[in-house]
Amino acid sequence: MENERIIKKYPNRRLYDTETSAYATLEDVKRLVKEGVKFKVVDAKTDEDITRSILMQVILDQEAQGKPIFSQEFLKQVIRTYGDAMQGFMTTYLEQSMAVFLKQQQAVQDQMANLIDTGPMSVYAGLAQQNLKLWQSMQEAFLKGMTKSGE
Repeated sequence: MENERIIKKYPNRRLYDTETSAYATLEDVKRLVKEGVKFKVVDAKTDEDITRSILMQVILDQEAQGKPIFSQEFLKQVIRTYGDAMQGFMTTYLEQSMAVFLKQQQAVQDQMANLIDTGPMSVYAGLAQQNLKLWQSMQEAFLKGMTKSGE
């Protein structure tokens, strides 16, 4: 099993990567995420896991640069779900939606790589079919989860 990389956050707000024995930046954390490296950020003083708050900082930094992903309306809608009975489902729904999106993105990239060998119409037909299947399976899983909790 792969060991989890530990990054410590010190009171001076600096991050320290224990694997490389060097200070790290939020850009370094972003790179680890993109590379799929398993890591955990802990408070150096309390040893508390603060990975989630550091990831939120990475997102805030990214949102401040260039074109943001999260619109004001989307953020308002997310805030409205806090404390709602459906809050737990929202997490699952957003995670599954992002997983489907990433699978579709990979499928598009794979299809585009093979575009030279196939005709363009077969590419779009295959993608449409695959997208429909992914969306249906995600919706079925979501509805199944809702009916289980409603029992």
